[in-house]
Amino acid sequence: MRLLPWLPLALLLTGATAAAQQPQPPARERQERQVVVPSSPGEPVPEVRVAAKVVTYLRFNAPIDRASVEVEGRETRFRVVDSGEHTVTLEIAIEPGPGEKLGVRVRYKDGGTPAYATLALVSHPTLVDKEVEVVRHPRTVEALEAALAEKDAALKAVSGPARLAFAGRLDLGGVQARRIETVLSGMQSGLMVATGEGYRARSWALAIIRVRNLPGQKPWESGEARLTRADGTPVKVLSVDMNKARLAPGEEGLVAVETEAPFWKADEDLCLELLDKGGSRRLSLPKVKL
Repeated sequence: MRLLPWLPLALLLTGATAAAQQPQPPARERQERQVVVPSSPGEPVPEVRVAAKVVTYLRFNAPIDRASVEVEGRETRFRVVDSGEHTVTLEIAIEPGPGEKLGVRVRYKDGGTPAYATLALVSHPTLVDKEVEVVRHPRTVEALEAALAEKDAALKAVSGPARLAFAGRLDLGGVQARRIETVLSGMQSGLMVATGEGYRARSWALAIIRVRNLPGQKPWESGEARLTRADGTPVKVLSVDMNKARLAPGEEGLVAVETEAPFWKADEDLCLELLDKGGSRRLSLPKVKL
């Protein structure tokens, strides 16, 4: 290092030490969040926090016009500006200064209201937005309930095998059906099994058991079901349903046990246990084929 004649070496060393001891800015916490596009001009523009060397993804809940994307300072201040059908990817090179805001404007393709999404890019000392979901209309409880009711009505309008096909439960692998032969003649916990059928498809298996709650017993409510292979390997049970809320003394009902995609052989014996909600009254079927 060549010293200037009027600058003492000690002063240079002091300055270098002070520069080395300057506290480094803290790493910014990367966040994922949602912002709502204003529905009227009088509402404040949502802010998105950006930082140099950090890619920020704007994800829109409706298709956008890629050619309409406007970013203030695009040519001089950004390393990356890229748009897709539902996204805008941004990487800024020169961050906004204190109080500075860079505008982003995007037009939606569906003709809905509002037609444009307008955002303001800002910098923050400790936070940066890694991913921002941009929505036009927040999903209120009323809107969610209405959507659920509409979906439920659509499902109810379709019944029988067509409903299974629409749900993707039927395929070219077909469905195999067989009677469950291990129907018990005796009683367990005041319960008896009258009949049983097994159904097997490529992506699911189903056991249908007709259970009778014997006279003089307490009401029985279907609860849990457990299914295991002969070597003790558990089979995942997806659902347990009964065609009645509970069985009164002397009453019969159908219990349906649905499993994951079969990974066992069709002629393999499984052990099926049906338990009530309290777990104290159970039925055990030791040799069930599904």
